[in-house]
Amino acid sequence: MPVELRKRKAVESAPAPPAKKKIPAAKAAAKVKESAASKAPKANGSPAASKVAVGNTVALEGFGGEIETHDGRKTNLKKLVDESEAGVVLFTYPKASTPGCTTQACLFRDSYESLSATGLSIFGLSTDSPKANTSFKEKQGLPYTLLCDPSGSLISAIGLKKAPKGTTRGVFVVDKSGKVLVAEPGGPAATVEVVKKLVESSGGSASGTTTDKDKAKDEKVATNGVNGTLDGKEDGEKANAPVTDANSTEKPDGKKVEAA
Repeated sequence: MPVELRKRKAVESAPAPPAKKKIPAAKAAAKVKESAASKAPKANGSPAASKVAVGNTVALEGFGGEIETHDGRKTNLKKLVDESEAGVVLFTYPKASTPGCTTQACLFRDSYESLSATGLSIFGLSTDSPKANTSFKEKQGLPYTLLCDPSGSLISAIGLKKAPKGTTRGVFVVDKSGKVLVAEPGGPAATVEVVKKLVESSGGSASGTTTDKDKAKDEKVATNGVNGTLDGKEDGEKANAPVTDANSTEKPDGKKVEAA
């Protein structure tokens, strides 16, 4: 009797894995950007600093870290702004007592009264030590405070740090609300001029225009004999005053007549 061969059952193939959903390219790029932002280091334990650009408002709290005045007082940008009337001007210079930096500091010195007329507080900022900046201030007779930023944290935050190290000469101005009014590099004269223009646009007088105070001073100088001032000289100097003898008088024609 012939043997009957049985057919084997066909092996069933494993089900195919479900197809992955395709993510639109734009959405994928946004996710990558978001991930990178979350991993970005935070400055001074606070969220990443706002971008420094004219018109933008920066978060002053913790901005630029702690710095020191030339006389050893610890401070930061927020304190300086809070203590000011209308905001802060920071002009940066590479190294105290060098020719270009001396020129820049003296230009701000010579225009200090007019530049601060609208309530802006003027400060010089560098990576120099308190000792170097104190010597610089005293030698040049600077009327404003010099700020010491050895680590360059504030200089870097305002966008004026030179890579890999060093300081770019420039100027940064921020108002009481943290709004950036000026942020740019420039030479000694250019850094002063940009602040002058800002003051003038705010209604101040920074271009040598005669103020009411100046007019009053001129009137005082022009009035001979008032408050001891004669012909524009200071009190105590009797300019052009006639010298007379105790025993003589002087006629209008200038001849002396002996007293009786």
